[in-house]
Amino acid sequence: MRIKSNWFKEGRERSPQEISDALSFTVSRIADNALKNTRKAKFEIEVGPQYLDFLAEFLLFLILVADRIAHRQLSAEDRLVFTGNLANRVGETYAENRSRLLGEGLKQCKQRFIDLLNHRAGEYADFGYDENGPDYGFYRYLAFCIGEVMTGEDANWIIDPMISFEAPEAVKMVEKTLRGLNEEEPKKPRRRASSGGD
Repeated sequence: MRIKSNWFKEGRERSPQEISDALSFTVSRIADNALKNTRKAKFEIEVGPQYLDFLAEFLLFLILVADRIAHRQLSAEDRLVFTGNLANRVGETYAENRSRLLGEGLKQCKQRFIDLLNHRAGEYADFGYDENGPDYGFYRYLAFCIGEVMTGEDANWIIDPMISFEAPEAVKMVEKTLRGLNEEEPKKPRRRASSGGD
């Protein structure tokens, strides 16, 4: 999956809000990709509440990953702005989709998402995250939450792919995106190799 991880306009320091605005789009794409991969791997995820509950858990995980990275890089005040804005932007997009697909109230959808985020933040707080990324418990808890969304045997079978592949790959993408977005120098556009002939 290709992700935007650099600025293309003139180099300057970006505010925590600008960085989280840019990241919010990427976070939604990463969660959507994880859902597609899981369905391709023949796990049963029905379009409807189950589909959106899976997305919610993965989005919450990614917001909390980004918050831990921000803890390493930002002041407490900037981290608060960064994470608050990221949660609001991702929550708005999620709520719009859930409201449109399930006919639920937009405000209520967003409030439930933010309430669940606050709840999950307290639970993930028990697990470590350092410069090498999350500890095993951080991944294991995501797998547990996703397992709760699944039905039948899938609830058990989903744990290993989440811990071994989907969650670590998603974390790598968030880390890479934030590294790029925190660079002040713009990335030069790549030139295509010309294919000329004589």
